[in-house]
Amino acid sequence: MRKICACLSLVAALSGCGQTWNDPYPAADAGRNVLYTAFTERPKHLDPAQSYAEDEATFTAQIYEPPLQYHYLKRPYQLVPATVEQVPVPRYVDASGRVLPQDAPVERIAESVYELRLKQGIRFQPHPAFAINAQGRPEYLGQGAAEGRQSISDFPKQGTRELTADDYIYQIKRLAHPRLHSPIFGMMADKIVGLKELGDALGKASKDLPKDGWLDLDAFPLAGVEKVDAHTWRIRIKGKYPQFAYWLAMPFFAPVPREVDRFYAQPGMAEKNLTLDWWPVGTGPFMLTENDPNRRMVLSRNPNFHGEAYPCEGEPGDREADLLADCGKPLPLLDQAVFTREKEAIPYWNKFLQGYYDASGISSDSFDQAVRVNVGGDVALTDEMQEKGIRLLTSVKSSIFYMGFNMQDPVVGGLNERATKLRQAISIAIDQEEFISIFQNGRGIAAQSPLPPGIFGYEAGEAGLNRTVYDWVDGKPKRKPVEAAKKLIAEAGYPNGRDAKTGEPLVVNLDTTGGGMGEKSRLDWLTRQFAKIDIQLVVRSSDFNRFQDKIRKGNVQLFYFGWNADYPDPENFFFLLYGQEAKVPHGGENAANYANTAFDALFGQMKNMDNTPERLQIVRRMNAILHHDAPWVFGLHPKSYTLSHRWLTNRKPNDVANNLLKYQRIDGVARAEARKAWNAPVLWPLAVGFVVLLAAVLPAWLGYRRRERGAALR
Repeated sequence: MRKICACLSLVAALSGCGQTWNDPYPAADAGRNVLYTAFTERPKHLDPAQSYAEDEATFTAQIYEPPLQYHYLKRPYQLVPATVEQVPVPRYVDASGRVLPQDAPVERIAESVYELRLKQGIRFQPHPAFAINAQGRPEYLGQGAAEGRQSISDFPKQGTRELTADDYIYQIKRLAHPRLHSPIFGMMADKIVGLKELGDALGKASKDLPKDGWLDLDAFPLAGVEKVDAHTWRIRIKGKYPQFAYWLAMPFFAPVPREVDRFYAQPGMAEKNLTLDWWPVGTGPFMLTENDPNRRMVLSRNPNFHGEAYPCEGEPGDREADLLADCGKPLPLLDQAVFTREKEAIPYWNKFLQGYYDASGISSDSFDQAVRVNVGGDVALTDEMQEKGIRLLTSVKSSIFYMGFNMQDPVVGGLNERATKLRQAISIAIDQEEFISIFQNGRGIAAQSPLPPGIFGYEAGEAGLNRTVYDWVDGKPKRKPVEAAKKLIAEAGYPNGRDAKTGEPLVVNLDTTGGGMGEKSRLDWLTRQFAKIDIQLVVRSSDFNRFQDKIRKGNVQLFYFGWNADYPDPENFFFLLYGQEAKVPHGGENAANYANTAFDALFGQMKNMDNTPERLQIVRRMNAILHHDAPWVFGLHPKSYTLSHRWLTNRKPNDVANNLLKYQRIDGVARAEARKAWNAPVLWPLAVGFVVLLAAVLPAWLGYRRRERGAALR
């Protein structure tokens, strides 16, 4: 009985505590200016020369600072300075080195010269690579530096220094390092003067280098990158390439100090994950202070951050959305961001509803609980979400998912009339609107061309219509009927899905990596789409490496791919169909191996132009060619749906920038109050259980007491 009473007393005491029972965070963190969120896939690379994935940019973009960045609020997207004084305007020179006017014909431009000048006083985050001993030498450079240490925090001394032009130059050289395998080296070797030659030289030097050996990149010249002074450097680009400015806003061109590279290259460091790929070093607003990618990663405010102010202007509607309330305030607005790994969608969702995560996406399992779609297609939060003060942010992502045809295939490939009409028929038959409704919960728009909304050249409405696939009816696009597709199939020589000459049924193959939740349902649906026009679809599933090998060798007919914008320019999408980028002959990104001389000529004109009416006319002509040739089934541009609690502010969708954490604000007090209200302990089951237990135990206890008293009287 004493134990039961003690338990009841404990329950009562706990119910009065300030922290909720199920709070996964320390009580000391309640009310702090900390963002809590989750990640599902562990980042593979955090080294700026190697990292290219979106889930990696969640971390790298907060730590590293390339020279440029995107304005947080303005649309269309606008480049602004990050660490440099101004956005560089390229200087054009001819083959003799003579300066050309800005409007010089492209064919006269031999090189574009970008000169960048740093803001002074920018310093790196604290790090042991910068620690100096009493003799003025690096504290942790030499034999046994890694012994007894498992984390960066195990090095007691740290230091810092000012950012210089040398740090940016060193990182550009790292793109050519043969052991880093930078994903952009091949492309940049064709753009930056001398980078290919540097790659060749480093390749030769690394052949005789031990596994843990270090290449001092300062010992290798790079002709196309010149240091002017401590804060200024120049980059020479072959020809005219206006998109290079966008690359200067990506972590590939962020600074890496030579001493950091040397520090991590010491024997024993890599075995303990003491590498730049695990512990980044930057000048950005945050630094990685905890890295357990299977459990938790923590970004903390960089005490050496040079300072930046929240923007005071944006686009119409930003002020009404309270996105300008923090105008002029110093960044970052957060002290810390805690990322917890969640492998399953349901626990992630439940913790968001409890207030333990500040933002969340919406999985298919949670879609109906979170939002409702009315008859007109408009999306709104459910009453449950509105009662919690949850906000919904939606945007169409600068991405495309498409089905590609291998244009080298003898059946579906080629620009002859037979194959072209076959591809056109398949494009009509696959009902993208139905796919979006069934498998995307309506989160997407059917693509009319490679260009998504927000990219120059995208045109909504009738102006951008793919007339091969759609008609314009009553002010909106309407997919052509299946009968139109069957007519094209017959004209292609396959009446009723059979070869008119041989009588053999038409069979096409889709190669896929397979697996994934809902994959079978999607493939069954796709098979039925082909069956509508009497084509038999065979799905050939293989592992990822085998699939990529088949793509490289052209041993496919149909395949699904996607592309996210690297930067907001039509060149970054049209190059996926440029003949010189064809995968099989050139190893490029044109996996469809599409080559049309008229399209390629227009691409050559368009890629170097500014966004003018003349450029728009060329984009329209390019799209018209693609609509006719149909090298892709233009699938969909996905819509992003993001939820956030009322205490998380300054959030605006952005599909090209990733350094967004510094702008966001948390009201820790409001969050703590909501967590307490939403997670109040439910005590009545315990009380009922106690009463039942008492009812069961009390008669026996009273009987026992009577027997004890009776024995005492005898």
